[in-house]
Amino acid sequence: MSALPATMTCVEIKTPGGPEVLMPATRPVPQPKAGELLIKVAATGVNRPDLAQRAGHYPPPPGASDLPGLEAAGTVAAIGGGVSGWKEGDAVCALTPGGSYAEYCTVPAPQCLPPPKGFDMLRAAALPENYFTVWHNLFERGQLKAGERALIHGGASGIGTTAIQLAKAFGATVFTTVRTAEKAAAVSKLGADHAVLYKDNDWAAEVKKLGGSIDVVLDMVAGDYLPKNLQLLKQDGRCVVIALLGGASANISAGLMMVNRLTLTGSTLRPQSIENKARMAHGLKEKVWPLLETGKVKPIIYKTFPLREAAAAHAELERADHVGKVMLTV
Repeated sequence: MSALPATMTCVEIKTPGGPEVLMPATRPVPQPKAGELLIKVAATGVNRPDLAQRAGHYPPPPGASDLPGLEAAGTVAAIGGGVSGWKEGDAVCALTPGGSYAEYCTVPAPQCLPPPKGFDMLRAAALPENYFTVWHNLFERGQLKAGERALIHGGASGIGTTAIQLAKAFGATVFTTVRTAEKAAAVSKLGADHAVLYKDNDWAAEVKKLGGSIDVVLDMVAGDYLPKNLQLLKQDGRCVVIALLGGASANISAGLMMVNRLTLTGSTLRPQSIENKARMAHGLKEKVWPLLETGKVKPIIYKTFPLREAAAAHAELERADHVGKVMLTV
């Protein structure tokens, strides 16, 4: 094993609060336990759950690092017991349980993938959180198939730009909601068939006018979007909730769900088992990595900050002007 440094630079959440509570710090380099890889991090993504964790609303699961960061790309620096198929120095991208706002990060080996061929570290680091989330929710839970219609809320977000491209690549017609005309133009370039402005607008009536009913909704808003989503679904339609930007509660019609045989489901990614994440990783490698390697789908990177400027990166994401991902380089 090559010698590792004793300490590393990382970014800590000093106390719950705004972006300014993110502070560079020095910590010991973590050691990989059995079943884990230690990654020397080259880049990591900034995701909405990081903002929630920083604000004190999304504690890390038991045993995970208290440092933020849910994805990383880099090289394998050390290998825990019982791990096969990897060697030191291999390029790797991973869905991390936390801890990737740092120079080194440990990850369960089943959540690690080789980057798609031809991908640099920055683009590889932009994949895991969005692609695992979209794969699991749109395709495993939502069962989206070729020829169906998908409605993707928050189309300009990292999740949205990923979901639009994957839904198109798998043969669906894509409706999406965005805040501005600029974002509508950007997501149309990515393949959205219909981009509806939600601000000061009855987006549900717009969607209905443009094409009627929907097979699968990917909803990161919830709140008062939920009853409208269900009303837009055709028989046997599915609505998958992945975030609560509009609030956690809603009044919905159980009668509508019964008559139209609707499925309302949802998930969070971080607390799921390593086995579940391993299954998602396998699906991505088989079905999605080839699309990335041929350029049929691609991560959209909006802005990149050095790790020490994580506070500025969080402020950027909170402004919500972005199309695609905000990233940190280490």
